[in-house]
Amino acid sequence: MGGKEKITRLKKPPGHHHHDRHRRKKHNWTKLLQNNKSLTVGSSFVGVGAILVYVYLQLTRGQLHTFVSALEHVTRAVYDVNCSKDYESEKFIECKPKRCARVVRDGLISEADAAYLLNVAKKGLAYGGSNGGASILDLHSGALSKGDIFINIYSLLKKDNIHLFTEEDFMVYKKTKDKIQHAIAEEFGIPINKLYLTKPTFFSRMNTTEAQTIHDEYWHAHIDKETYGSFHYTSLLYLTTYGQEFTGGRFIFIDPDKNRTVEPKLARVSFFTSGSENVHYVEKVEDGTRYAITISFTCDPEQAISEPSFS
Repeated sequence: MGGKEKITRLKKPPGHHHHDRHRRKKHNWTKLLQNNKSLTVGSSFVGVGAILVYVYLQLTRGQLHTFVSALEHVTRAVYDVNCSKDYESEKFIECKPKRCARVVRDGLISEADAAYLLNVAKKGLAYGGSNGGASILDLHSGALSKGDIFINIYSLLKKDNIHLFTEEDFMVYKKTKDKIQHAIAEEFGIPINKLYLTKPTFFSRMNTTEAQTIHDEYWHAHIDKETYGSFHYTSLLYLTTYGQEFTGGRFIFIDPDKNRTVEPKLARVSFFTSGSENVHYVEKVEDGTRYAITISFTCDPEQAISEPSFS
């Protein structure tokens, strides 16, 4: 992939103290894509078999490049990549990616708001939780991991007459979503009224519990646009910090030359175009618990979802 990196770094922002734990070079790999299709990586097309061999060699040799570390503060880190052909037949001219990239922003969301949302995630997930290592809470649909299935948290709360979420919870959630949406629109030159929130958008909790179902296997490499269909731009807000609350669990982009990692940090926002120019996975959590929010956006108004509300 022909990439270009632009980073503005502040290594020791006031009030930030990080403790770097031992970082193991153990990585987990499964299949990259299904079927024998070709994958666009930048401007080159490579057979899936060749990619699998290459990525296997990369992972087993520990050839990882840290794009952004949890030990540093970056106001804006950008890694430009060549767009895949995934968007060529689409009609959303003003919104669909004309430039593709990965962007990391520290400071866009305050640590106070991120910590607040972490508490929202914890109190919601306390009413459920997967039997495996990955649990989700979706404030839009009400989906909540519970054992080996999903339940509707709103139905549960209504049935037991429990008043769990507050108006402030939804206000902070919406404020955070709006800031990320505006940042994506500004970065990629999209009119804000042409970029829509889409599903799934959810809190995630990952720990070291052994996977029990396919829903727990978060470490598979994938392409968001293929996995979810409606995605054009993917964003993540991290609610815990790599090396403090957990180890493992780094976000890894798969590239032909090397695999590039984003290390989660409280209040860090990472966003990227959702096509096959950005194949990625999350490595297995080795210790502790990792929390994040995935907030997804589409160019297709028919795939838009409404804001969750206090009602």
